[in-house]
Amino acid sequence: MGGLDLSGRKALVTGGAQGLGEGMARALAAAGAKVVISDIQKDTGEAVADALDSEFGAGNGFVAHDITDEGSWENAVVAANDILGGLDILVNNAGIEITSLLTEVTAEDIRKMLEVNVLGTTLGLKWGLRTMRPDGLAGQGGAIINVASVAATIAFPGIAVYSATKSAVDRLTRVAAMESGKLGYGVRVNCIYPGLVPTAMGAGLANDVAQLGLFESPEAAVAAVIGLTPAGRLGEVTDMADAVVFLASDEARFITGIGLPVDGGMGM
Repeated sequence: MGGLDLSGRKALVTGGAQGLGEGMARALAAAGAKVVISDIQKDTGEAVADALDSEFGAGNGFVAHDITDEGSWENAVVAANDILGGLDILVNNAGIEITSLLTEVTAEDIRKMLEVNVLGTTLGLKWGLRTMRPDGLAGQGGAIINVASVAATIAFPGIAVYSATKSAVDRLTRVAAMESGKLGYGVRVNCIYPGLVPTAMGAGLANDVAQLGLFESPEAAVAAVIGLTPAGRLGEVTDMADAVVFLASDEARFITGIGLPVDGGMGM
């Protein structure tokens, strides 16, 4: 994006070991922030943190983190605050998508998506706000960016429960922004709606919907998505990462409670 300066800022990115989360962590570090990666993937997450140190200077870190566990959230924000000397950016990125037709979905898979995407994001908001508000461990205010999905705004087959959980992320974002403002927390809360990106999750979705018989092939599924996208292409990790940097920056200082589509127009 260029020009946006996050020097002196301190960020925690969940699910930062790969995919969108890794790209977001990298973009925040490139803008000058110090970043703690949190993930259940310890070795991969530590490697990403080491790479940030090598590329952007020391001071980044990693914490093992299960976002569905409250104690793990408390540990993560305390560890991030200790490593960084504060915390004023939280990116609630970690998520899970399990493709299924509604007639075939299992209770187990529903629970997994609810636990990660809704419970995990809610706990992130809880501990992010508690840490950043004036009486919190960091106490300097800040910005929380939740990662929803274009799936929250369209009716794409095979992802009903995922879509529902990402719609919930949108509502959580707006209520959190209202509570933060009303109670003087000094924390802006926004979310982004990423379009389809050819990460492991995006590629998996294309394969899954083809296997369900919804499209002739994964390539046909991707072509259908592009056909629904006025920008005429899939999203890239950097598209999503730059939007997160913007919402975390002072240039977005009067923006809170929004859902920003970063989907090439697919969801309009």
